[in-house]
Amino acid sequence: MRRVRRIWPTTVRARATVGATVVVAVALALASFALLGILEANLLRNAEDDAQEQAVTFARLAADGSLDRVRPPTRGVDFVQVVTSDGQVVFASPNLAGAGAIRPAGPLRRGRAFHTWKVRPLGGEHRQRVVQVTTDSPYGLVVVYAGTSLRDVDAADATATAALGAGVPLLLATVALVTWRVTGRALRPVEAIRAEVAEITDRDLHRRVPVPSTRDEVARLAQTMNATLDRLESSGARQRQFIADASHELRSPITVVRTQLEVALAVRDPELWPELIGGALQDIERLQQLAADLLLLARIDAAQPAPAVPFDLTAVVREAVNSRVGDRLPVHTDLARGVRVTGSELWLARVVTNLLDNAQRFADRRVDLVLRTEGGPGARNAVLEITDDGPGVPPADRERIFERFTRLDDARSRDHGGAGLGLAIARDLTAHHGGTLTAEGASRGARMVVRLPMDAGPGSAG
Repeated sequence: MRRVRRIWPTTVRARATVGATVVVAVALALASFALLGILEANLLRNAEDDAQEQAVTFARLAADGSLDRVRPPTRGVDFVQVVTSDGQVVFASPNLAGAGAIRPAGPLRRGRAFHTWKVRPLGGEHRQRVVQVTTDSPYGLVVVYAGTSLRDVDAADATATAALGAGVPLLLATVALVTWRVTGRALRPVEAIRAEVAEITDRDLHRRVPVPSTRDEVARLAQTMNATLDRLESSGARQRQFIADASHELRSPITVVRTQLEVALAVRDPELWPELIGGALQDIERLQQLAADLLLLARIDAAQPAPAVPFDLTAVVREAVNSRVGDRLPVHTDLARGVRVTGSELWLARVVTNLLDNAQRFADRRVDLVLRTEGGPGARNAVLEITDDGPGVPPADRERIFERFTRLDDARSRDHGGAGLGLAIARDLTAHHGGTLTAEGASRGARMVVRLPMDAGPGSAG
């Protein structure tokens, strides 16, 4: 088996050439055998017809006792001999004059029999096809032998074999050459794609593979490869931008903490130390929260699958609202019962928390939370709406607010402790559960809407 693997070609071009040549060789071999068989059968049948006609004629004359009035054998028959059952020749064509009696090929039986003589009665280089007819006559039981040479059959076999012996290798060589050239031409774009991809590094993601002008599978492969490179380049750009934004966000609180600690060291008045240390602790908490958000985003980007566990979303939302202590404004809720979804309770609770934090940050006097269902049987969604009566979101910015580190009012967001990651995390977590998070229009303030596919199992809200 290992030897076969070593001998078998390793390239697609060579394998295609060998495979096509082998298939054509087998087909030609079968066709050649069939052609030779049909050719020999037809020529043999023609020879048999001539010999049989002559043998039947002589048998009829022998039965009538008229062998003395016979004519020489007709064209196509080499010899005729009539032999009695005891081996006496009662008639022979001139070319068998003086020759001994032909021996029957088997026990004598009335009727016709066909034989091909390997021992040639007349000598020569070709086989003889003999028709043997046994009949009653005045001489007793006689056997009529009518033979014809198979020189035409042998010549035709030799000619056909020579032609096939010379033509088949030439045809196989032509098939191999054409397959090699055609396969090489077809695989040339693939080699160009491979060479280009081999040269692309993480710093050359802007490069693209050549797309051939044909509309075949290779062209579609090149288009798919370029689309993959587009996604890789976009992902790399987002990663670099994320690192730059994270570095910028971390720099400010680190600088503030360092300044506060340096001031604390420089100030000798112990009464000011609690205030300075308290400010440093607030910035450290902000750093801690930012680090936790960055870690969560990294886990989301790593595409770690959410647990496929059915649970009661109504209970999760109610617990997330009740666990909020110290909110600036109360949250008014309207929760449908028994709304069940599939996923992670912890992650969807984080979605609710982030949206409520955003609403609390910008609301004037009121925050509303509504959980309901929508859709018909088999395609029902859980809909979570959180609305505040703050300044709202301009329509042009309703998509931009979900980008990472995005703040519509940077100074105000920093004052409220926002890093611009809450809505981005909420949308990514929602998408991880097969849902959507959008900012939609409201009569006043901002309105965030989460749609999640409901669990189709028993116990879902009707």
